[in-house]
Amino acid sequence: MEYRTEHDTLGEVKVPRDAYYGAQTQRAVQNFPVSDLRLPAAFVRAQAVIKQAAAKANIAAGCLAQDAGDALVAAAGEIMAGMFTDQFVVDVFQAGAGTSQNMNINEVLANRASELLGGERGVYDRVHPNDHANMAQSTNDTIHAAIHIAAVCEIHDRLLPTVANLAEALEHKSVEFDHIIKAGRTHLRDAAPVRLGQEFGAYASMVRLGQRRIEGACDGLKPLCIGGTAVGTGLNTDSNYRKRVLGHINEATGHAFTSAENLFEAMQGMDAVVEMAGALRVLVTSLRKIADDLRLLGSGPRTGLAEIRLPAVQPGSSIMPGKVNPVMAEMLNMVCFHCLGCDTAIVSAAQAGQLELNVMMPVIAYNLLQEIAILAGGIEAFTRHCVKGVEADEEACRASAERSLALATALSPAIGYEKAAALAREALEKGVPIRELARVKKVLDENQLDKLLDLRTMTEDPATTE
Repeated sequence: MEYRTEHDTLGEVKVPRDAYYGAQTQRAVQNFPVSDLRLPAAFVRAQAVIKQAAAKANIAAGCLAQDAGDALVAAAGEIMAGMFTDQFVVDVFQAGAGTSQNMNINEVLANRASELLGGERGVYDRVHPNDHANMAQSTNDTIHAAIHIAAVCEIHDRLLPTVANLAEALEHKSVEFDHIIKAGRTHLRDAAPVRLGQEFGAYASMVRLGQRRIEGACDGLKPLCIGGTAVGTGLNTDSNYRKRVLGHINEATGHAFTSAENLFEAMQGMDAVVEMAGALRVLVTSLRKIADDLRLLGSGPRTGLAEIRLPAVQPGSSIMPGKVNPVMAEMLNMVCFHCLGCDTAIVSAAQAGQLELNVMMPVIAYNLLQEIAILAGGIEAFTRHCVKGVEADEEACRASAERSLALATALSPAIGYEKAAALAREALEKGVPIRELARVKKVLDENQLDKLLDLRTMTEDPATTE
């Protein structure tokens, strides 16, 4: 590989000749060969949005020369469009606060802008990474703001649509299955009957509530600490900088970001990110419940509950012919487990802020955006390849309802709790349904028995039944 020689405040550094990054990025590559993990494209786009907005604001303030500013705006636009992705080479586990990541984009911008002006890479007389690309900025406010911007954009563009699609699919199933009555189960034991549609309606409601929580937490991410620069004082910014830069960020993203009420609080803390992590954790909890329930309800086909049939999407065993597994639910479980790991990293790192700054922002950014991405992908696949194809076994559902010992519950108001319990015990010992034993023992007349043991009536809420 051929190299060029650059320098920073510590001395000379050899940089790959064709690289758009420069000395400080190269030092980071050498210092942090940790994981081969990189901050995702969504984060780099958010950085470019900020850099472009800053250049426009600095041009308007008369602080940045028009030619250099226009070149920076153009270079940032190229990064926003997905160019130069191979130039962002700093490991996630890097210098605290993301200084290396900030300088990575500053150097790429400066070199590309210089190139657009007819200069050479590695020569910063036209556009300088610190003096121009980083003008009126700090790692401390730009990395923090990029986390918020990237998360809001990814949640609105990718996650929320998939959550809404899952809720809609579950709602469709709740209507489709509303007429199907089955045994309810609590503690994995017989309980009062429910309709299969009610079970799926509960799943749909969980997802809709999760959607609303995420939307609310998204609003909490919209205040930005941009313009606070190093510690929140706004040192080295023009008096109109914050207003202008926010206007350009909003124009580029289509979202209504605002300035944080207290820049010191916003820069020191990661509370808005922790709130979002909490909203995601609630959704993950619901998804685990749904995936586990579908695995149970679809267990079998001959030795389990087998009340529903999950779509057969691939063979399930390399040794047992004909076996088909609930692979989409299993996949979603694994997504959820990984998301909980991301959540732990986010919350732990957020708790590590000290004095005027939280220096753990790179690992927070990586885990938050990864959690959003794999949730979106996992939910989309689960909805498409599992939920939409779920079928009910009406006969199995009806049989489970009739066999349930909990039907004695409906007789309890008429014959008393102790007699109903004795009836349930005897039905279990004799292996007969409650309905059949109640008829044989004539605990009530036929009309009363049929009325009390009407399965549909038992699943209807008296408060909503006219």
